[in-house]
Amino acid sequence: MAEGREHREYRMEELAEQAGIPVRTVRFYRERGLIPPPRREGRIAWYDDHHLARLRTITGLLERGHTLTGIADLARTIESGRDVAEVLGLGEPTEETPVRLTPEQLADYFEGETGTENLAAALDLGYLATDGDEIVHISRRLLEVSSQLVREGVPLATVLETGRRVREHADALAELFAGVMEEHSEETEPSRLRPLARAVVAAELSMALDRRLRRENTDGPPQNPAP
Repeated sequence: MAEGREHREYRMEELAEQAGIPVRTVRFYRERGLIPPPRREGRIAWYDDHHLARLRTITGLLERGHTLTGIADLARTIESGRDVAEVLGLGEPTEETPVRLTPEQLADYFEGETGTENLAAALDLGYLATDGDEIVHISRRLLEVSSQLVREGVPLATVLETGRRVREHADALAELFAGVMEEHSEETEPSRLRPLARAVVAAELSMALDRRLRRENTDGPPQNPAP
């Protein structure tokens, strides 16, 4: 191990021992692009804790039934995603709590539906970001409800597409409330925009769902004509 470095580093043999896999497996993963290249110092290749975390993640995903090809696609998609600073912004106000996850934990949340296409869609929406070897979901609330929808039988691809469509309406609502607050800024504190807007939208959505359910109950199933 290299001395005096900020992060711990390993030779390949030490890395394999820490990960609990043979050296030849580490070499195979490196050749397949499943782990990033090591830092080289002369003829010595140094691996660090990021490599170790990636190896443990690969082992976990393999145990859950993922293929090496699928894991490689997953890794490439994650590495091409935006980082946390870009998605969350620096110093911007938010009420949402980000959640840090390993790829294994993300797969567990969504019952194996975290394929490359769904992952790319979530990255494109800004739901996911990357921070080193970790994945960051921008909102614990959104993560939990999305996971619950998948457990209720809604495909993750449908959840993501619904989220995309909801965002269009949410952006329009945000513009509407921002306009109201700007117009009456002398009488109303701008800091009260968020809780008041959220309360109005929640109440209106609840009443809209009530109306929809009442229509379904009133219409009922189609009746057979009397003979």
